[in-house]
Amino acid sequence: MGVKRNAVYAVVFALLAVAFHELAMHGVPLGIIAGKPGEYRHTVAGLLAAICATLAAYQVLVLGIRVRVSLRRGVPGEVQMLTGLARAAAAAALVIVALISFGRLTGVGALLGGAFVGMLLGWSLQAPVSGFAAWAMITMKRPFRVGDRILLPSLGLIGDVVDVGPMYTSLNQVGGSIGSEEAIGRHILIPNAMLFTQVVINYTPEMGAEQSAYFLDEVVVRITFDSDWEVAERILLDAARKVTGPIIAATGTEPYIRSDFYDYGVYMRLRYMTLATDRPRITHEITRRVFSAFQRDLRVDLAIPYVYSYRHMLPAPRFRYPSEGEAFVEIDIEDISDPWHPGSLSEAEEEAIRDLARHIDSVGLLQPLVVARQEDGRYRVVAGTNRLRACKLLGWTRVPATVQEARPRRDEP
Repeated sequence: MGVKRNAVYAVVFALLAVAFHELAMHGVPLGIIAGKPGEYRHTVAGLLAAICATLAAYQVLVLGIRVRVSLRRGVPGEVQMLTGLARAAAAAALVIVALISFGRLTGVGALLGGAFVGMLLGWSLQAPVSGFAAWAMITMKRPFRVGDRILLPSLGLIGDVVDVGPMYTSLNQVGGSIGSEEAIGRHILIPNAMLFTQVVINYTPEMGAEQSAYFLDEVVVRITFDSDWEVAERILLDAARKVTGPIIAATGTEPYIRSDFYDYGVYMRLRYMTLATDRPRITHEITRRVFSAFQRDLRVDLAIPYVYSYRHMLPAPRFRYPSEGEAFVEIDIEDISDPWHPGSLSEAEEEAIRDLARHIDSVGLLQPLVVARQEDGRYRVVAGTNRLRACKLLGWTRVPATVQEARPRRDEP
């Protein structure tokens, strides 16, 4: 859309420049600005022709910038920076055109020349000249662009570049009032002159048409020594693949695990490529998925310093760990079909269930239930009916179980 608009403006201004020039050439000056009879005179038509020609040249220059950036797969921030420099040049050209038309270029030029020499002699090492020079350098070399995330280590600042002006670079601060790498909407002005003496780290160097670069990040989880390593590793990698799928496709880099021992278990370090400007959300999504999966699977456990295991510190329920090929899950008791309710059994049967409940409360549930999944999504007890009833008496809301998938009946195809 911007390319079409610049092209239309360039054509319109060019046609106006030709029209005013033709008026001046055919004796329709539209007024005299300066000049004596018999000498070359500056006319309003000539001034308008020069102004329109300058504006047409500016639009052509901006059009060329947009096309050039698009061909090299640049980003919109790059266009914004270069057009700012072109706009300043066009404004200077318009001033020169006006001075020439009013016949005052010589006097003004001498005045500006003297002032400029004095400024260079007096302010050559001062902030205004240094800031303007830094602006030109940044715009031409583009070590960072509008939209990039940069770090100024000596100032302790991280921010997204909002604008690069002649004297100041504006940043949308990242962090600051919150302990996260997210932009908070507070703008900070950095004098351009400081950039000559500052180390600037660009988090988002140019990577094709992407506005943010990728870098390596990690989520660290501590697991107990008796956790199932293969299960823990699979949970971590699955979480990273689900959250960073588009990034994996763009970079071709798969997530991976690195680990090391410590006094209370094993550090498992999940490493993956992330987006600089979206890192907090990606970390949160991966952490949430890993935590939920660890809660559902009894084969892995989180290690806590000086406590060692979260589950081992719970008074009840206590579970045995599954043997090879088993998979335990925790199921809501209300999802398990059981027609029993107090009073429907004999006194001896109910007393046996109460004894079992006291035993489970004392030593924990050592043997999970075996249930089958029904077509309506609920579960039917295959083994462990009395254990289920005892857990109900204890007020449990969830029980560990091995789930068998529903099998078709023999008369079904």
